[in-house]
Amino acid sequence: MKQIWDAEELSEHWSLSFDELELLKSKPARHHLAFCLQLKFYQLTGTFPRRRSDFSDTPLHFLADQLESDPEGITDYEWTGRTGRRHREEILTFLGIRKLDNKARDELDKWLIDVVYPQGLSPKEATEHVYEWLRQHKIEFPAEKQLQRELATALSSFENDLFERLNLAILPRTNTFIEESLEAGNDIITGFNQLKADPGRLGLDTVLREIDKLNFIQSLVLPIGQLSKVNPKILVRFKQRVASESAWEAKRHPVKIRYALLTIYYYIRQSEIIDSLVDLFIQVVHRFSIRAEKKVVKALLKNFQKVYGKNTLLMKIAQASLERPNDAVKDVVYPIANEQTLNNLVKEFKSSGIGYKNEVHKVIRASYGGHYRRMVPSILACLDFRSNNELHRPVLDALEWIHEHRDSKRQYIILSEEIPIDGVIKPKWQDIVIETDENGTHRINRINYEICVLQALRDKLRCKEIWVPGANRFRNPDDDLPQDFLDKRDFYYNELGKTQDASVFVSDLQSQMRDALTKLNKSIPKNAKVKILTQGKNRISITPLTEQPEPLNINRLKGEIQSRWPMTGLLDILKEADLRIGFTECFQTQRTTERLDRDTLQRRLLLALYGMGTNTGLKRVSASRHGISYKELLHVRRFYAHKNAMRQAIAKVVNAIFQARNTQLWGEGTTACASDSKKFGSWDQNLMTEWHLRYGGRGVMIYWHVEKKSTCIYSQLKRCSSSEVASMIEGVLRHCTEMSVDKQYVDTHGQSEVGFAFCHLLGFNLMPRLKNIGTQKLYLPSTGESDQYENLSSILSRPINWELITQQYDQMIKYATALRQGTAVPEAILRRFTRNNVTHPTYRALAELGKVIKTLFLCEYLDSEELRREIHEGLNVDENWNSANSFIF
Repeated sequence: MKQIWDAEELSEHWSLSFDELELLKSKPARHHLAFCLQLKFYQLTGTFPRRRSDFSDTPLHFLADQLESDPEGITDYEWTGRTGRRHREEILTFLGIRKLDNKARDELDKWLIDVVYPQGLSPKEATEHVYEWLRQHKIEFPAEKQLQRELATALSSFENDLFERLNLAILPRTNTFIEESLEAGNDIITGFNQLKADPGRLGLDTVLREIDKLNFIQSLVLPIGQLSKVNPKILVRFKQRVASESAWEAKRHPVKIRYALLTIYYYIRQSEIIDSLVDLFIQVVHRFSIRAEKKVVKALLKNFQKVYGKNTLLMKIAQASLERPNDAVKDVVYPIANEQTLNNLVKEFKSSGIGYKNEVHKVIRASYGGHYRRMVPSILACLDFRSNNELHRPVLDALEWIHEHRDSKRQYIILSEEIPIDGVIKPKWQDIVIETDENGTHRINRINYEICVLQALRDKLRCKEIWVPGANRFRNPDDDLPQDFLDKRDFYYNELGKTQDASVFVSDLQSQMRDALTKLNKSIPKNAKVKILTQGKNRISITPLTEQPEPLNINRLKGEIQSRWPMTGLLDILKEADLRIGFTECFQTQRTTERLDRDTLQRRLLLALYGMGTNTGLKRVSASRHGISYKELLHVRRFYAHKNAMRQAIAKVVNAIFQARNTQLWGEGTTACASDSKKFGSWDQNLMTEWHLRYGGRGVMIYWHVEKKSTCIYSQLKRCSSSEVASMIEGVLRHCTEMSVDKQYVDTHGQSEVGFAFCHLLGFNLMPRLKNIGTQKLYLPSTGESDQYENLSSILSRPINWELITQQYDQMIKYATALRQGTAVPEAILRRFTRNNVTHPTYRALAELGKVIKTLFLCEYLDSEELRREIHEGLNVDENWNSANSFIF
């Protein structure tokens, strides 16, 4: 029970009514206070207190004052004795609470099967819903073990019903193919173990393997209609269970369970493989484009020397040529510009403008025609592309044209109306793709045209203007939005804390902008640390922060820690944390039963977590003298250490840290969090591994969210090139701890104008440390107001387009609701709002709103040195966290 109560809460939950006071007439005065405590405690929590420590002193004294009795009078009360039991029976009779009999149990089971478990909740998550149901139906809470049995029984019945429905919909040929897949060897692509494998590094073999997997799963003819009706959380849970099993273990399931489980597994794998093929296509197009640019740049920069005074030089050459038109080039031109100078002029021309573009496209054509053309058509042939916007129809028509002419050997095709051009070929490439023959007829170079179509398709797939049926990450973008938004509009607006009147929303922001700009305009002349310059590219100059002195006792504290725990191992710390908190209880098997006793499982879990978390590895950990083998640790990792369990364990540890902090030493709980990513090297055998431009080498990124007092509340795995803005938003919304994030510190890569807009709509402040602060601009609330801020004139930009924000306000709220409700991951939502989709009206509105919020932030950032220091301190905490991980890993 909570320890701190305010007067309003005490009055609401602990005040005694007349009827409740009447119950005391038949009881001795010494039991009045204890009886009332049990009564009010049950009304509040649905359970009875078992000891004095179950409730705090505040409600005790509040009740004692009402009864005019001594709070110490309950010291001798027998909470679990005969008197306590009799009082509890009277309270239940007074409140009309009945026992959980067979009829109530059947009603509870039916409610769990029909209402709760179809939502994808686990028994642990369903417990609170059950308590609420028991309160509403005035049924006494059963013992914990009995309740867990009821939850497990209802879950088993729900799963059996689901398996029976699926088995009725599964075709006999599907079962036959599933059996053949289980019997197939590890070297057969349609075998169970091969179908489980993730795609390897980008290459022709990887593409062909993934296509074979997809073709096999599609040949199963899965009951899509039945599976699409099941909550995705349920399907993912069953998929994880199958993914942790070998083919031999999958064959041990009873026939009905086996076919249902594997049908669900292949249904989810199908969407994952489609996503992988789309990723492969995007990487293929990116690779032959970027490699061509690198190759051309490398060739051009070899022995490259810039020619200065080109205009004067060319004028002299032209003048000399006109004066001596019949003389040899060596006699006329070389005295003005020697052969080396002319070579440099040619290279410089090819390194910029149309010459550079022609060279790049020539290399792209050679690379695509000689290698990548063998894999790309295979990917396109097995995927279906669609769009909800007619504006992008030409790209789909171009794909159909390529598919229809895939067997043609013709290099040039006469340009006709049936070949889409507008919206497919960028203007800068049209001169290369569309050629004119000796007869003046326009024709297209077929390979060049295919390259342009593929590049256009890649851009549209990345922003989800074109989507793929059956995919998950690249699915219909309309499915990412809450489908009940119109019906629950009031609820969603209230949850975000936003008004439904767009004009009120806009006018409030306009007022805030005027106040912020006015305040900064007045303070900037007196600000010695910030200067607004009138010339140059960088118009904002900020004096670097001065170094803060070390705390007085920091060295003493370090010395004391070193003397107390000089050689404490990380495994000892991990074990001690589990003995105090019990976070290993969050790791439950993905199977239906668990045969290991918890003590044995606890030891194996701690060793496995230690081996993975420190990069020591399970084999090296198993070599110690604890008597646990490598296979036993591997078993624990496969069946217990999954992402959801990790999330729950992290949340439990973090919450325990928050509760254990002494507020006199640590201060009140923080609401500020910093986020940043760190690169970890990984094998180049998966699609997530990428080359990092800044840090070099191939690997992946781990994105951390660390609160201001150095506790990590969330982490996530991401690609080196994926959006840090999406990762930042996901961490704030999904961290699952008791912390409420109001301020989010990020570096330059963790912010964008769209990110500012979404953070404002979601109710927290984005506070970046901008590396390019010198080039930032402030936007105006409306036209004709620039003269009011004369001290800021050199960094002022155009007015905000408020009309666009007003028009798209409802759509912006809908996308923010999708992020809040989790109908799609932030990366899927933000994928639509990139530079490749600048024509999307909601993107333009979000960009305008982001400019407003960024202007408000910049005004405060430039005006307040304390804010700049606060952001810097927060990000330094994150950098220290990265350093600690480097040391451990």
